[in-house]
Amino acid sequence: MRLHYFFHLFVRRITGRWLALSVALSVGPTTGARAAPAAPTWRAGAATVEITPASNMWMAGFGSRNRPSEGVAQKLHAKALALADAQDGRFVFLTMDFIGVSRSLRQSLERRLAASYQLRPEQFVLTASHTHSGPELREYKLPAGAAESPQAALIPAYRTALEDKLHAVVGEALANLAPARVAYTRARAGFAMNRRRPQPKGNFTDASYPDGPVDHDVPVLRVDAPDGRLRAVLFGYACHNTTLSFYKFSGDYAGYAQEYLEADHPGAIALFLTGCAGDQNPYPRSTVALAQIHGRTLATAVDAALGTTLTPLTGALRSAFSEIDLRYAPPPSRAEFEARLASKDRIEVNHARRMLDQIEKDGAIRASYPYPVQVVRLGNELKLIALGGEAVVDYSLRLKQQFGGPRSVWIAAYSNDVMAYIPSERVLREGGYEAVTSMRNSIHPGPWAPGLEEQIVAKVTELERVTGMAGKATAP
Repeated sequence: MRLHYFFHLFVRRITGRWLALSVALSVGPTTGARAAPAAPTWRAGAATVEITPASNMWMAGFGSRNRPSEGVAQKLHAKALALADAQDGRFVFLTMDFIGVSRSLRQSLERRLAASYQLRPEQFVLTASHTHSGPELREYKLPAGAAESPQAALIPAYRTALEDKLHAVVGEALANLAPARVAYTRARAGFAMNRRRPQPKGNFTDASYPDGPVDHDVPVLRVDAPDGRLRAVLFGYACHNTTLSFYKFSGDYAGYAQEYLEADHPGAIALFLTGCAGDQNPYPRSTVALAQIHGRTLATAVDAALGTTLTPLTGALRSAFSEIDLRYAPPPSRAEFEARLASKDRIEVNHARRMLDQIEKDGAIRASYPYPVQVVRLGNELKLIALGGEAVVDYSLRLKQQFGGPRSVWIAAYSNDVMAYIPSERVLREGGYEAVTSMRNSIHPGPWAPGLEEQIVAKVTELERVTGMAGKATAP
């Protein structure tokens, strides 16, 4: 018999009214009393570091921004969770309250973590919460004229300091490795909604679309000390971190969820992995109160999961990391890009300039992009699949079904390199922002070529097979 638990949360809004939120958790049959825990077979260590800019800077995430930040609503953090199995196999989760991960940052950390801590590329995942209320470090994303501003001059120093902090927080987590029990469970939260509302003539608008596909799973990894004290909790959700669009730094709903969990469990560190949220938005949106409500809703789902019978993880850590060349659709000609320089659309003009600069530098437009895929087996019970870019929800639904279901498969996106939206074949055929127009505000010449979904799934299949073999897996 399946049992359903409903947890009700009441939050006072700015208006003074009370809003009731429900988080539903479905679990299988339980025996009531918990069995005595087995002796720890894992070691775990966690650490956190603040990454809030010391000064106002240009902000990431919305092309309409026209001025730098105006203060801090919530501090930003980077966090690391290090795990080691009984054979000293290691893996590190490295998370950030940030818009995304650049390929250059990932590559630089690969070199530094190998030199300092002997971590191989497949032994860590670098992920971003995708908050749109953090600093912008990509100069090409700055508004027209902003490159000459004092705030733009802060970007190189911040970028260097960020990398140093990420390197240090991994070292601290590894230094904190101590005996631990590690277990997995899941719950659900319902504030994410598909945003690709179909319109007449085959267009799509960014608006709530309750009939669109969603993934409301909240996967949860619990890390306990031998005495049962919660040391760390890693959790995920497939939803854009975009409740807020103001001019203050904030971790948005994911930042509040982590903050609330750490307040409710003193001494524990909470870390967040964004799922396949490319076409998912939080609803309703726009105020700090709503970001806090969504954060509390997600934190309550995690707490609900922590109160169930969890699945202990046993066995070894095995991980694999690889890249595939995702092809672009045939790009416009040089003449067409030159013609676009006369456009009244600033985004189109900037994109044309980037492509013409690439032609001047390289002699041609690049035909493909190296896309990262990672698979991690956490013992015998759980597989984590980490995809680069802003993958849409179709990937989560397909990969969980194909590789064992949500009870044993965790899908994360925004991992290792956030270079663009990653549409499924369905979304690519439909067109719209995630498939086509978003690429104008990027380093890419245009949409991806058809076939990318099968390329990605084929690589996941390969890495899943590799990590299923005996012994420690290495990147193909």
